[in-house]
Amino acid sequence: EVQLVESGGGLVQAGGSLRLSCTASGFVADDYTVGWFRQVPGKEREGVSCFSHSNGATYYTESVKGRFTISSDNVKNTFYLQMNDLKPKDTAVYYCGVDLHGRYWNIPRCAPFEYDYWGQGTQVTVSS
Repeated sequence: EVQLVESGGGLVQAGGSLRLSCTASGFVADDYTVGWFRQVPGKEREGVSCFSHSNGATYYTESVKGRFTISSDNVKNTFYLQMNDLKPKDTAVYYCGVDLHGRYWNIPRCAPFEYDYWGQGTQVTVSS
């Protein structure tokens, strides 16, 4: 069974840090492009950061550049989003995802419709 299980969300003060984890089972995530997305009420799901295992290329949405880092531990079949200097605007439900076809692209796609598998979501709340 293909499954993504994510964890690491919570409540943090502005300026604080969290690390989200996404563990894959039923397949090997390092064969594919992986990503982190977020969604708030009334807004479309947004690609936050995506990573291509094929060539190591990364994507970050402009609002998180310099603050968030995506990484992967292939032995654990887990990938992460390290979030530093969190801001209230980062408050959202965060989802991890896997794009089965991203391996064919030089730059990771980070649009939600491209992704095939999803984690269950984890709430990140940043207080001011």
